[in-house]
Amino acid sequence: MGGNGRQRHIGAAERRARLALRHRLAGPARADRPEEIAASLVALHGTDPATVYLAAGARLTDPARTVPETERALYEDRTLVRMHGMRHTVFVFPTDLTAVVHASTGLAVAARARASLVKDMAKAGAPDAAWLAEVEASALAALARRGQATAAQLATDEPRLREQFVYAAGKSYEGVHTVSTRLLRVLGVEGKVVRGRPLGSWTSSQFRWAVAPEHPELDGAAAQADLLRHWLAACGPATEADLKWWTGWRVTEVRRALSAIGAEPVTLDEGTGYVVKDDVAPVADPEEPWAALLPGLDPTAMAWQHRDWYLAPELRPALFDGSGNVGPTVWWNGRVVGGWAQRPDGEIVWRVLADGAGADAGVGRATEAAIAREAERLRGWLGPTRVTPRFRTPLERELSA
Repeated sequence: MGGNGRQRHIGAAERRARLALRHRLAGPARADRPEEIAASLVALHGTDPATVYLAAGARLTDPARTVPETERALYEDRTLVRMHGMRHTVFVFPTDLTAVVHASTGLAVAARARASLVKDMAKAGAPDAAWLAEVEASALAALARRGQATAAQLATDEPRLREQFVYAAGKSYEGVHTVSTRLLRVLGVEGKVVRGRPLGSWTSSQFRWAVAPEHPELDGAAAQADLLRHWLAACGPATEADLKWWTGWRVTEVRRALSAIGAEPVTLDEGTGYVVKDDVAPVADPEEPWAALLPGLDPTAMAWQHRDWYLAPELRPALFDGSGNVGPTVWWNGRVVGGWAQRPDGEIVWRVLADGAGADAGVGRATEAAIAREAERLRGWLGPTRVTPRFRTPLERELSA
């Protein structure tokens, strides 16, 4: 992992070229199946269910197939799985990566989540851990019998799931939690259950649960190295800070994984970055200019902690909410240049906030025409569906009004 004094510099322009091709955003790089997209990005953000479909649709060669193809992958073929991953966040992963994610990030999060649940229940005077273990075993058995079920359905088989306890009594954020809500979340991060089909359409956040498919138990350090290799191949170069932010690991874990995969250091405008071994060859810009309309929480917009090379700082107040969640963004040749929204009548409206290219090329008529084509492409496959981002941002609220 050490440098030899002749590290190659990868500038912002080349990073944007890598992003265009590896994230399937430039026209010729688009994919035929959602599985290809998830593999190229490592994971699709799943906190907002609509993001999974909107992120896939922006990258598919035939966006009209977005919903049936994504549902096939998630619920029929099970080649994609929605589960907790990095930073206790819900993502959609390729199924063959779930064991790696579980061992590299899920186990540590799961231990904290279970300890927190037991502690909160004890503070509230709720039954002890032995009682919880009994309820858990009963709920998992009921879920296995049913195949898929909502928390309410499971509670008809195991009524103790309906038990409630007061959380953070006396605090300003005091609330009442149901055992089923907290327990199913813990079982999810422990890799024992996964989210199944939603109760409503693909935009619904009310999911059924299913027993998680069996997967091998991997060594944690080896799994971290494997996950880092996948991510750097998709998003490299990246700094240690980017890697720590995306994974949620300690910096010592990041450095150990970088060393394990033999990551090569390069210089970036913001300092030292890393790529996977033998990934230092120059990457040329796509042959044709490209535009994209990406959803809130899109994995490309959220992949790095340092974002100035594709997102000007002055655009952030309009495009992010108060918690740091990005809203719908308009892209031109690897830069965020504005945002978009869907109005109640289905129209896709957008606004350019910056030229996105500094002195080299402004956003002129050709650029606006390309963005307009992407907006029409999006409206075409959405049809009658109306999508409101879970985390709303100032510009999205303004445009959708």
